[in-house]
Amino acid sequence: QVQLVESGGGSVQAGGSLRLSCAASIYPYSSSTCMAWFRQAPGKEREGVAAIATGSGSTYFADSVKGRFTISQDNAKNTVYLQMNSLKPEDTAIYYCAARKWCFDIWNRAEYNYWGQGTQVTISS
Repeated sequence: QVQLVESGGGSVQAGGSLRLSCAASIYPYSSSTCMAWFRQAPGKEREGVAAIATGSGSTYFADSVKGRFTISQDNAKNTVYLQMNSLKPEDTAIYYCAARKWCFDIWNRAEYNYWGQGTQVTISS
């Protein structure tokens, strides 16, 4: 049973930082797993934010977060982190962790087989 559990959400002022964690019960595709963070703001579609190939450690970022967000992993703990700096009000959303096999067509959410329950991030101006 694959479970993804996000944590670390909260409310901060613009310019602040948060670190989200996604703990996986297992990486469903072992070292071929691609772990990603998506977010969904009210009234908007879910969009990809960052991804990491757990085998190679290669990382990918949406243009909207490049230079502000980093993604990392602790394979010993099957945990992926999203460090979010210089946060903006437009980063406000529910952030979801997701897993699939291989990192390609990364932002296509239909390709992700496993999802967490989400964690709320609220940025005030």
